Amino acid sequence: MTGGSPARLILSFALPLMLGNVLQQGYMLVDAAIVGRLLGMNALAGVGASSSVLFLILGFSIGTTGGFGIPVAQRFGARDAEGVRSLFRHSLLAGGLIAVAMSLVCCLFCRSILRWMDTPEEIMHEAWLYLFVTFLTIPCNLFYNLEASVIRALGNSKTPFFYMLLSAVLNIIFDVLFIAVFRMNTDGAAWATALSQLICIVLCWRYMRERLPILWSEAPFRPQRSEVRTLLGHGVPMGLQFSITAIGSVMLQSANNALGVACATAFTAAMRIKMFFITPFENLGVAMATYCGQNLGAARLAGVKIDGNNRGYYFSRIHRGIRDAMGMMAVYGVATMLLLWRGARDIAMLFIPAVETGLLDRAELFLHCSCVCYLFLGTLVIYRYSLQGLGYTRLAMFSGVSELLARVGISLWIVPLWGFLGVSIGDPSAWVAADCFLLPAFYLVMQRLQRKN
Repeated sequence: MTGGSPARLILSFALPLMLGNVLQQGYMLVDAAIVGRLLGMNALAGVGASSSVLFLILGFSIGTTGGFGIPVAQRFGARDAEGVRSLFRHSLLAGGLIAVAMSLVCCLFCRSILRWMDTPEEIMHEAWLYLFVTFLTIPCNLFYNLEASVIRALGNSKTPFFYMLLSAVLNIIFDVLFIAVFRMNTDGAAWATALSQLICIVLCWRYMRERLPILWSEAPFRPQRSEVRTLLGHGVPMGLQFSITAIGSVMLQSANNALGVACATAFTAAMRIKMFFITPFENLGVAMATYCGQNLGAARLAGVKIDGNNRGYYFSRIHRGIRDAMGMMAVYGVATMLLLWRGARDIAMLFIPAVETGLLDRAELFLHCSCVCYLFLGTLVIYRYSLQGLGYTRLAMFSGVSELLARVGISLWIVPLWGFLGVSIGDPSAWVAADCFLLPAFYLVMQRLQRKN
């Protein structure tokens, strides 16, 4: 991604990610529809009651593995094949230790977590079943995302797309099998996800062995602290950024759970729809992390002049990439806003029967409040991931603190006064707060990099 049109490169990289994650989010919509229609509204609320906790825990897993890919992308951009191999092997070691530790701790405290969140007693059993199985299978989630992150760091986003497609299809098949045929409860949905990820882990590993020789070495593996520190230095701040953001979401959902089962059910349906439509923003951000990382690595490797220009060309190239990504984001954001403003209620009826007018009103309100602020969200992910690709993962993490503070304020003071309307403005307020931090931070970083190079 260090030569050619930034817009074309970013779009060609992001498009398979978008398609794959849209398929995954499509599965999540189907999953919610299956749970709601076959198991009832309490089961749907039970699955949704733990959604922000899952974002907290699985978000750390996804963020950490995504962070592992950043130094891989930088070394790949610098043409350091031995460095790529070393980081890959160390990422497997670090990822395995993190996955086992997370799974054990989360399973031990599963029920306590739900009680801390004021989960209504009538949906406690369904929520615990779903959450416990998901915690138990954290290693599947982590290694699934780790493999995809490494492949994307090497500039290939198409292969992870095909595995996401396969995972989504398998998810739906296993969902129907476990819930409709085997009559399992909400744990059936969690087992379906884990099994589909496990199958894709095996297939993805086989692909990497056969098609990516740059990752493999016959030399014996000797762990090095410096490599582990490099990975953790990028991965942990990125994982914490997800988790810090999710803490605010947990508080917001706890405030929502306290409003009753009806609000928990509406929140579940609306969140699934929102996540489906905001996935392309996140994928565009992932593309920018790889784009910025590879260009930064190439600039550091090259001599004083490249293609008749100095290193500053690569930083201006990063600015061009940001500009093009913002344009693509704006087009999608406006189109999505118009669609959801008119069709939010109809989409919510996929999960909620038409007779449940109160639930539909709440879901529509939530989606309207979110969609009018999608441009703020798009700006957030582009600048945050770009900072991470440039190696400033700790700085990007602090944008999550801005989101946390906004959601905490909404949860403590606005939700008790405004009820579900307060819940609905929680995410948009957090996005605006993060942008106020990220935009000046990014331009200060770019000035610093230009002075150094």
